[in-house]
Order: sequence, then C-alpha cells, then structure tokens
Amino acid sequence: MHPYNKTYEYLYVDTPAQLTQLCAHYSTQEVLAIDTEFVRTQTLTPILGLIQVFDKHQVALIDPVAIKDLSEFSSILTNPNIVKVAHACSEDLEALWHHLHIIPTPLFDTQFAAAMLGLGVSVGYANLVENLFEITVDKGESRTDWIQRPLSSAQCAYASADVTHLMALYEHIYKETQILQKTDWVLDEIHQLGLKKSIPLPTEIAYYSLKNNWKLKGKQLSALKELAKWRLEVARKENMAVNFVIKEIALFEIASKVPETPQALFDCHNLYSKQARLYKDDLLRICHAAKEQSNIQAVPRIQRLVEFNGYKACLNAVKDFVDHVALQQNIPAPVLASKKQMNQLLKWCWFDFDELELQGFKPDILTGWRGELFADYIQGKQLLNQHNLHVVIAGHHEIKRSL
Repeated sequence: MHPYNKTYEYLYVDTPAQLTQLCAHYSTQEVLAIDTEFVRTQTLTPILGLIQVFDKHQVALIDPVAIKDLSEFSSILTNPNIVKVAHACSEDLEALWHHLHIIPTPLFDTQFAAAMLGLGVSVGYANLVENLFEITVDKGESRTDWIQRPLSSAQCAYASADVTHLMALYEHIYKETQILQKTDWVLDEIHQLGLKKSIPLPTEIAYYSLKNNWKLKGKQLSALKELAKWRLEVARKENMAVNFVIKEIALFEIASKVPETPQALFDCHNLYSKQARLYKDDLLRICHAAKEQSNIQAVPRIQRLVEFNGYKACLNAVKDFVDHVALQQNIPAPVLASKKQMNQLLKWCWFDFDELELQGFKPDILTGWRGELFADYIQGKQLLNQHNLHVVIAGHHEIKRSL
C-alpha cells in the first residue's frame, strides 16, 4: 500500500479562469505527477483528450478540448524548478508536443527509472504498481474515446487513479535512484527522448524506415524514396496515419513495378482501388520521374549490417563491452544499451550515411549519460571500423578483435 491509495475528488478544469488559478498553485510545487489521455486510431499524431495532474493533495483533470489556450500550463510543464513525473512517457511527450509545442522538463519517467534499478525492462504501469504496492489498477477505460464530451464518471475516475499511484511510484523509486546516484541519468534519458520527439523526421529519409527497402536499387529505389516522401507529406497535411494513405506493402509494390500507365497502377493488387483513383496522378508522376532518372542520379543502395564481414563477431564484442560497463556501473545491460542501440553505433561507424546521422543525431551510446559513461572507454569513431574493434576496459588493458 502507499499513502495516496485512496479516492480523491477530482477537479475538472474546463475554463481559462480555473486553469489560471490552478497554475498559480502549481508554480509553488516541487513535484507534479502527470498523465495524458489521447486518441490515435487513424491519425498520424495523437489527438489530446485529457491531461491529469496530481500534486499529492488533489487531482486535476484539465480539458484541452474545452480550453484552447494552455500556455499557462505549458509554463508549468517547462518550469525547471518543478519535477514532472510520468510513466512510459514516449507517447505522452508526442501528444504534448503536437498540442502544446513543448516538451516537459525536467521529467522523471518511472518506467525507465524502474528499469535502471533492475525492476524490469519496459514494465507496465499496472504491473509495477501491483509489484510494489500489491494494488490492482483498473485499466478498463484505457481504450475509450477521450475526445467525446462529456466524459463519463468512469473515465474520470480511471484518469484520476492513474496519477495518484504514479506519485507513489515516484516517491518509492526516486529514493533508490538518489541512493545509487542515478537520478540525473533518468532525467537525462527523457531529455534526450524529448529532443528526438521535437524534431520531425525529414521526409527525404522516410524510405529508410520501410521494410525490405534494401531489396531495391536504381530507379526502383529512387521511386520508393519519392513515394515514401510523398506519403509522409500527405499524412502530415491531413493528419492521417501513413498506412491509411497507402499501406507500406502497396508502396513497395508500386516502387518495384514503377508503373507508367493508369492501368498498370490499378493492376498493383496491394493498392486499394479507392487509393489508386485518389492519388493516381501523384503516383504516376513519381514513377515517371524515377524512370527518367539516369544511373548517376539514382539513390545509393541501402546498406545493411549483415552484409559487413564480421558483423556478428563485432556485435558480440560490443555486447561484451556493454556487459562489462553495465557490471561496473550496476546497471542492467539492456538498459545501458539494447541490441538496437549497439547496432546504431555500428551503423554510425561503418555506413556511408545512416538515418541518425541524417537527422543530426549521434548513436545513443555516445550521447547524454551513456556518452559520459562510455567516454572513458571509447575515444572516438575511429576506434570502430569494419576491420577492427578496439575496446578499452577499465582503463588498464585493451581488447582488439580482428574481424
């Protein structure tokens, strides 16, 4: 059990005057537990339906549908003197960014902090509450329509309970991170995540995230690049999930066949006829332009790690290195660096260009709190290349694996 395990009367905030009074109070607080409810069924970006806040005494349910100007609350979310607490905040950050154009800071994520403490990687909110406090959280309203008005009493009760338990999680986990001197790492992790959420993916590299893109080359890959760019532009303009514009499998088929006539386009069996009719002119224009390209203009073929000699051996060497650092720092190895993050590092070192670099980012392992940890071991990009891996361990000796 925990001190906040009781039913709080929530304050429903749906007028500017209420919000002003609430924010004046929040400006004096040190910690606020926050959560959001949103709808994202067919849209590219989430539609914010509710913001829940708990200050240890009262739950406030802020209605972003009724209150159009939330700038006062945005100031609270970005106040450096107030710690905001969330759990598994990635989608919350996205919802707040697209609605308020801010990223809350400083933000303590209880899911990541729990992982840092060895309580489980990506453990869900309900499971963590049950594991720590033996309290069962009702998730029955989680998939309801948060845009409809009025919200039901069951929805409001569910939303309220989410943030009261969240404050308890924070107080329990925060003490442990302080003892282990890892609180700053938790805050920095979410700061780095927020930076990524606030920078949109350049449409020119949208094709990088498509499955099987490596199978195409030349004019087919040029077509795929432009098709993916066009699809993302349409999705952003209409706020429509990309697969509701055209499914990825259809995009790949069009790029593979590069049709030049309406009939050839309609013959693509993965493309719905409605989409073919609606986007016919754009799709054929892109295919025609790809066919007209010279070999010099063609998009460079997608590189894959598995095509590099010694990739598996090198990945294992990096994993050994990560395991060693994790043991020294008393951190679960998957939290310090997942396989995806290890592959990020190898791509950054080996590829002519990679998705992260094109967005202006470095690999996670070389950024933020991880970058500070690994700085004593990795002395620059030149230490990793296709032929050798140099790993300095504990500053005393060097392991070199010839690949």
